[in-house]
Amino acid sequence: MFSEKELSEIKHLLKIKKNILILTHQNPDGDAIGSSLALQLFLKKLNIDSAIIVPNEFPKFLKWLPKAKNIIIAEYRTKYTEIAFKKADLIFCLDFNTAARINQLEDKLNKSKAIKILIDHHQQPDSFNFIYSDITQPATCQMIYKFIDSIGEVSKIDEDIAYCLYTGILTDTGSFRYRNTTAETHRIIAHLIDKGVLPDLAASNILDNNTTEKIKLLGTVLDSVQLIKEKNTAILSLTREQLKSMGYQKGDTEGFVNYGLSIIGIKFVAFFMEDLQNDFIKISFRSKGNFDVNVFARKYFNGGGHINAAGGRSDLSLENTIQKFKNIIENENI
Repeated sequence: MFSEKELSEIKHLLKIKKNILILTHQNPDGDAIGSSLALQLFLKKLNIDSAIIVPNEFPKFLKWLPKAKNIIIAEYRTKYTEIAFKKADLIFCLDFNTAARINQLEDKLNKSKAIKILIDHHQQPDSFNFIYSDITQPATCQMIYKFIDSIGEVSKIDEDIAYCLYTGILTDTGSFRYRNTTAETHRIIAHLIDKGVLPDLAASNILDNNTTEKIKLLGTVLDSVQLIKEKNTAILSLTREQLKSMGYQKGDTEGFVNYGLSIIGIKFVAFFMEDLQNDFIKISFRSKGNFDVNVFARKYFNGGGHINAAGGRSDLSLENTIQKFKNIIENENI
């Protein structure tokens, strides 16, 4: 958490700074969108206006969240984004540890003279004016809750804020299945339920959002599974042609990688997917136990993340990327 001195300074900044931006990473997920909206709604409770800018479109299953329609998508509103960065005098950076995670906005953030406040749970953060970085936290939404609590304003969390925080914690803990889900997490969730969150409604909006196309796409992914039993590893993959033929929409593959971990005896899963527009492979890694996929992704696939959940990329073809992966894990202790 921020120190007492830092919290005092941040509270002062919130009183005097008028142009506040909230940023999150490329391909925003539930934790990114949930934490951004929760912070914006909380600031509004303090009579502080802010704008949320995300690099690109976010999944449809997050559009139900309160005030989600107010999020500015930079790739659609380039002029607004340019002006907003020039005017900004305070920027909250949520759920990303390095400016490279915001892609085309990286240069704008680096050039901005605004004071930058990081709240994030990924390893090895860049330098910011204020940093609340804690890799033991399961979700940035949990950290936003603790930030609100630390400045003595937890009573201002209402039903809308609670739904946003609940969404991020639910999605980033794998519906409370990952080992970073703690007793503290459940205490916070209990408070959010007390504030009005209906778990069945949240789960229905977040998890039960399958289209016919998405179900067919899942079938295609499961049909691709390759098992390397001696390494307790599963490989999943999707080609660009398969994505197009199934009418892929952003967010459709959310959670697919986790199906590999549900296979008996599997401790490590890699999901390789060709990007629709660009010539590279997006990779998701998941693991059980002590196998650190953050280290693995950083070492071999220009990525990173958490101990049991990370991502990466490859500029090789899909076939060559999978072969590279197979060659690498021959020497890994999984």
